[in-house]
Amino acid sequence: MGRRARDRRRQQQQQQRQERGEDGGGGDQAVRAGPGGTGRGGEGRGGGRRRRRADGAGMFQGWAGGYPEIVKENELFERYYRELGIVPDGEWGDFMAALREPLPATLRITGYRSHAREILHCLKEKYFRELQHLEVDGQKIEMPQSLSWYPEELAWHTNLSRKILRKSPQLEKFHQFLVSETECGNISRQEAVSMIPPLLLNVNPHHKILDMCAAPGSKTAQLIEMLHADMNDPFPKGFVIANDVDNKRCYLLVHQAKRLNSPCIMVVNHDASSIPNLQIDVDGRKEVLFYDRILCDVPCSGDGTMRKNIDVWKKWTTQNSLQLHGLQLRIATRGVEQLAEGGRMVYSTCSLNPIENEAVIASLLEKSQGALELADVSSELPGLKRMPGITKWKVMLKDGQWFEEWKDVPSNRQTQIRPTMFPVKDEEKLKAMNLERCLRILPHHQNTGGFFVAVLIKKSPMPWNKSQPKVHQKLPQRTGDAEVTAINSDNGSEPITEEPTLDENEESKKKQELQNSDTEQSKKEGVCGPPPSKKMKLFGFKEDPFVFLPEDDPLFLPIQKFYALDPSFPKMNLLTRTQEGKKRQLYMVSKELRNVLLNNSEKMKVINTGIKVWSRNSDGEQFGCAFRLAQEGIYTLYPFIHARIINVCIEDVKILLTQENPFLSKFSSETQKKVKDMATGSIVLKYDPDPAKPDDLQCPIVLCGWQGKTSLRAFVPKNERLHYLRMMGVEVFKAKRKEEESQNKTGEEVQHRLAQTEEGMDVEDKEHDLVTKMEAEIGEKSSHSPVENSAMEVENKIEDLDQSGRNANSHVIQESKDTDTSNMKD
Repeated sequence: MGRRARDRRRQQQQQQRQERGEDGGGGDQAVRAGPGGTGRGGEGRGGGRRRRRADGAGMFQGWAGGYPEIVKENELFERYYRELGIVPDGEWGDFMAALREPLPATLRITGYRSHAREILHCLKEKYFRELQHLEVDGQKIEMPQSLSWYPEELAWHTNLSRKILRKSPQLEKFHQFLVSETECGNISRQEAVSMIPPLLLNVNPHHKILDMCAAPGSKTAQLIEMLHADMNDPFPKGFVIANDVDNKRCYLLVHQAKRLNSPCIMVVNHDASSIPNLQIDVDGRKEVLFYDRILCDVPCSGDGTMRKNIDVWKKWTTQNSLQLHGLQLRIATRGVEQLAEGGRMVYSTCSLNPIENEAVIASLLEKSQGALELADVSSELPGLKRMPGITKWKVMLKDGQWFEEWKDVPSNRQTQIRPTMFPVKDEEKLKAMNLERCLRILPHHQNTGGFFVAVLIKKSPMPWNKSQPKVHQKLPQRTGDAEVTAINSDNGSEPITEEPTLDENEESKKKQELQNSDTEQSKKEGVCGPPPSKKMKLFGFKEDPFVFLPEDDPLFLPIQKFYALDPSFPKMNLLTRTQEGKKRQLYMVSKELRNVLLNNSEKMKVINTGIKVWSRNSDGEQFGCAFRLAQEGIYTLYPFIHARIINVCIEDVKILLTQENPFLSKFSSETQKKVKDMATGSIVLKYDPDPAKPDDLQCPIVLCGWQGKTSLRAFVPKNERLHYLRMMGVEVFKAKRKEEESQNKTGEEVQHRLAQTEEGMDVEDKEHDLVTKMEAEIGEKSSHSPVENSAMEVENKIEDLDQSGRNANSHVIQESKDTDTSNMKD
């Protein structure tokens, strides 16, 4: 059925309801009338569309009457937290008032890129100043304020709600800036309290990090930034393994991580409570991989998110916490098992409930028998207002019945309530736990959401793992050493080393060789496919294998020669996603992640890793190299490239970013001289700031480009172009607005942002085809002065390319829901 037919049908249904005397303007009848309507406000699509279209006929005024307002009251919630006393005396009224207010918008500037200061300068001097003395719907807009506890003024909050930002014409310019910079990865719109756990991990670039429950990925992005604190090091020794149990949310996680263009991130899909032990090769021996830092941001009831997830007001009961406690404890236990000695694990929830917080930490500390301790972080993040953890609490059922001790729980309730939910009764043990070192963030103290954080330090192996040495197994070519008998990872145990006898060695040698033959062959070929084990249930899409380029691959030699790659270039870290046929894309990972991939392909389901550094060019072979540079990986590749680099001035950069295919005559004489003797093909365009010109952009820029016979252009995604133009003071807002008007997109179409994929023909491929055609046309015509394209025309063309590139790919699933409101964690 076409759109017009659906509209006619809706109009007929509306008329029939009017004839029957139904009022479509509000109330429950209007809600029930929509096909997607429900008894609580018509959340389905049908009801919403009907109300909007009817508004055009003058029958409705916007969304008024369509969604009955949720009453922000919950008697059981108030009774429970009053009794527990987590809110200081005299502050209960402020606490409840804050929960009923909408959550302020917060944003974070990504800190690992060298131009973070330029973005901050642009925000403060341009966009924030324009908000001064501005009123929207009679409400005065407060100037955004930096979060006092976040380092280097890289996090800000404002009283602007999402609704005001999206709908107000006065704020359209600021909103477009936020959207564009977010898609580039330069800004992350993230709740303030969600920024705390990564900061308390104290990450260094050499740390091996596990994010156990990572989706949707805002905290993971912070961890990646910290790894790349030194931008002069393209391959830090550390890495992030980001895990999530939900296959679809893993692709959302990939989309978030891809914005940061790091070769040190790997996304995997496992149940965090039984995530397998991984092994790495260390000097010819296999060792179990222990992580220096673990982020354990577990699933929770989310009653700290009431300000943005207002459904929690109606749905909250103590039953949610009772059901989640066991899962949270299992995930935290698995986390500390995989933590290295001296390592740090941060446990966090967006819940205020001690059953999900202190009870989990107390149980973990008790069974660790001194192997774990709570870190004192009171001196970290100065300026952050926090409450200490509590040592006494009670357990309540959803019917309001309280229990103070496990012995008071009747037998018919002991499946709902477990002993680990109660506080420790031994006063000496309780004092030694130092539960007051936990921190609870209350909403009314700094106008945030509610949150809980505990920082654990591992001093020695867990009691049930003490027999396990660090070195487990030598590689197969060495014999006579200890072998590992792996216990099923589902039970949360770690491998235990056994010393086989000579007879056992002789008898099992052939069996072991047969079992490992396929695996070792795959490792030799550099192929890392999905786990073949029948014991592991794999959901979602079957992922393509990760195939590392062999040393003697003839594909690499022309690339190395064309770009004059440095001898230190780690070519062994290059991989593709295809075993057969032409390799369309080349990706790169760090040496450490390559080690993880090659030694664990049977154990884990890898969703994504690596950044694209080269892309096959359909006509590239005639220019000397079949692969052109990809903008995603240019900052990683640039230190190794010694040829085909053109240094350009800031005026040249503006031309490259605002004109589609500018002729060489448009550029400065210095640039023309450099290009004159250079062969056609992919190039690097480098801008270095001039300290003598402080008004110019003061951060370096590296762009991928293409040199033609008579022209020079940049291969840069649309939002990244707009980002650089803003940093150089070029106004792009008007062009953006005209583009949106000309495309006449509906609000629903704008909300569905599809993630770019790494397989198939991407945007840059299509841009290059366009360039090739234009080059052919230019070669036939005389080189008269071309008509300059405006920034708006550049955006229009690239937007068309973006859309066609997205339609051509189906590798990545992008969730259509708003990530901030659909997720309880961030």
